[in-house]
Amino acid sequence: MANIETDRREFIKYSTLGILGAVFAGGFVFSPMAVKAENRLRPPGAVNEREFLALCIKCGQCLQVCPYHSIKLADIGHGHGIGTPYIDANERGCYACNAVPCVLACPSGALDHGTEKAEDIKMGIAVLAFPDTCLGITKTPVPKGYNDKMHAFLESTTNVTELEEKVLAKFDTYEGKACTLCADICPVPNPMSAISMVRDVGGGQRPEIYEGCIGCGACQEVCPTSVPSIVVKPRVTYEQFYKS
Repeated sequence: MANIETDRREFIKYSTLGILGAVFAGGFVFSPMAVKAENRLRPPGAVNEREFLALCIKCGQCLQVCPYHSIKLADIGHGHGIGTPYIDANERGCYACNAVPCVLACPSGALDHGTEKAEDIKMGIAVLAFPDTCLGITKTPVPKGYNDKMHAFLESTTNVTELEEKVLAKFDTYEGKACTLCADICPVPNPMSAISMVRDVGGGQRPEIYEGCIGCGACQEVCPTSVPSIVVKPRVTYEQFYKS
């Protein structure tokens, strides 16, 4: 019986070491979360993902200067990019600030300092992923309390800025109206170059995306459906999605 227990312990020990060795040698290839980092929405100016992960020193400077509290740092549940900045557009998109302060604050080059204004930002591309739920297409008024999540976001945020309060005040005016939120909230200086509402075949209006879209995620944040009808595809260009 003692020999059986000894053999069992030896088997567990060497099996565990073998698995760990294979994982480390393969760069965590067995972890599904390791791949998830490749599809995360990064702050403005982020270089390509592999280079970004190599250059980012996880200092949090970009987060500290963001006046909209748009930037978060990945925790242990987000794979190999722990401590790197990202944006969850379901909670708060990027609002394409003047002079792009998050880029200016980056000391390592993970955010390219050639990104100097909103038009330089290329985070991804907006896509009407779920047209069947789009309130503009279905001609459904913006429901009461749709922006409760936005109020809750600010209530849980310290050092709320005047810019955030102005955005929220604008949100509060849409209840009961035809939904044009995604087009109206676009922060690009010339929003018509990025998105507009066009007539749908069913008589409603649908958002149409143009080359000026920077993938900031503001449209995804304000979409009033339970699962946003419009979403941003990170690191995808207009040409790749709409012209391929």
